[in-house]
Amino acid sequence: MTSALTTYLDRLTRALSTASATGDPDVVLPDRGISGSAEADGDIPELSLVSGAESHHLGVALCSVEGEITGAGTDHAFPMQSISKAFAYGAAIDLHGMDYVDCVVDEEPTGEQFNALSLDAQTKKPKNPLVNIGAIRTHAMLGTTEAQRTQRLREVLDAAAGRRLEVHRETLETELTIADRNLALAYMLRAAGSMEDDAGEVVAGYIEGCAVQTTVSDLSVMAATLASGGTNPLTGERVFSRVAARQVLSVMLTCGMYDNAGDWVSDVGLPAKSGVGGGIIAALPSRYGIASYAPQLDLHGNSVRGTLFFERFSEDFVLHMLDGVEPVDLEERARELMEVGTHL
Repeated sequence: MTSALTTYLDRLTRALSTASATGDPDVVLPDRGISGSAEADGDIPELSLVSGAESHHLGVALCSVEGEITGAGTDHAFPMQSISKAFAYGAAIDLHGMDYVDCVVDEEPTGEQFNALSLDAQTKKPKNPLVNIGAIRTHAMLGTTEAQRTQRLREVLDAAAGRRLEVHRETLETELTIADRNLALAYMLRAAGSMEDDAGEVVAGYIEGCAVQTTVSDLSVMAATLASGGTNPLTGERVFSRVAARQVLSVMLTCGMYDNAGDWVSDVGLPAKSGVGGGIIAALPSRYGIASYAPQLDLHGNSVRGTLFFERFSEDFVLHMLDGVEPVDLEERARELMEVGTHL
């Protein structure tokens, strides 16, 4: 028998598959992830096309801390892109300790674009680990050689997903040819005395982490790993310490959606991280991880339809962390919503 939650998710994803950012179906989405065109600085290239993304793609999935996965829509595989930054940050904390990592990369929101030069004028530290310059510096902490750093990140990503993930080679090769800005950020770190490692090697490893391919189901498990305090709900493996998982979620809450983080906290109210591949992960601590995939992006670099899904899902199921209410039973709430006809 199909669960009420599955039916709700299926109907909502079908409704959102033709939605626009304004709610007007005649308005074309700012599809940076598909066309690469955007009326803003720092255009995002057509990277999502490399992995076979199509404009109608939309998938969502939830994974409880008990390991139960519920999903709807496409399970098209796509590069996780900047979502990998959150897991690299957790790996660095468990490798070096919170005090050391905090001395290297700050944890403050920037209010700037994801690829901005967010380097503190006094401390010379990147503002946070979820913008590119901070993620590059975080990646450098994962080992003393390019091979060590890459292996450690891949092991953490695999452990969080509960299976071996593969790199999407075409995306990796494409991104390596357009890495000038990230290389510039890495050289700025070296020029500021904030990083001694070889800039090209660090950026290459960082880009490889971004090119790791996942499905929306994988991402829901990875989000649930964070929500559970660092333990993968499918395998039972401890991926992060509780300190690292808590810190990752804390920074995701304030910095995970780039220069749209304030609106996200107000409208959705969950720690989250987006990627220009079209994915978004979010977590309700001690309950479940949630993920969405839709490749069309807004001018912040966040998935348009993914954001619409999370806004609606958070409202319907009262998920906002600051609502001051106990989390509802998802199955019961889905049944209630469909009975009164307000689920679309």
